[in-house]
Amino acid sequence: MTNTATGSLAAPVSERDHIRGPATAPITLVEYGDFECPYCRALAPIVDELRQRLGDQLRFVFRHFPMTSSHPHAFRAAQAAEAAAAQNKFWEIHDLLFARQQALEDEDLARYAAELGLDVDRFGRELQADNYAERVREDIRSGQASGAAGTPTIYLDSDRLDTSLSLPELLTAIRQAHPEVTIAPEADPETERRRIPRVRRQRSPQSR
Repeated sequence: MTNTATGSLAAPVSERDHIRGPATAPITLVEYGDFECPYCRALAPIVDELRQRLGDQLRFVFRHFPMTSSHPHAFRAAQAAEAAAAQNKFWEIHDLLFARQQALEDEDLARYAAELGLDVDRFGRELQADNYAERVREDIRSGQASGAAGTPTIYLDSDRLDTSLSLPELLTAIRQAHPEVTIAPEADPETERRRIPRVRRQRSPQSR
């Protein structure tokens, strides 16, 4: 990883990452996100639509970038996601945290762990002990080295997308980078109309 912020992904996708899609997929989409960020929540169904329309051609990666100056529960939620990942339920809690974004207190996180069938005692112990705080900080540092300034920040393959995020714009960028891919017809017209503002420079995440 470099120490200089750029517009390129500083840390290549690896086994440490949380990944949806096959390793052989020609397209890689990396999100630096925050579970308390409303724009990240709005992006989630757009990513789901991309996954439906691209199938095994897309590999989606989520990395933590909690903006704690404005989202006080984000760092804790990221730790909770890692505690769930230790029990092989990262994507389940990823989806649940965005769906329940307005309720991210510790008691809410424990309730979600129970809802997902996790070992709640283990989940609670690991969360209280900050077992996964450094794992979250690693993502923050890699995001900063990659030039991420806010959330969501998206990288197509290794290049940061510096436009507003919408399904048509993401599909256009993908077509330009990968003209050989096959894109299925739209599944959800409402998702087609969603638009997420371009990320402006914000205060950097606090690593805690």
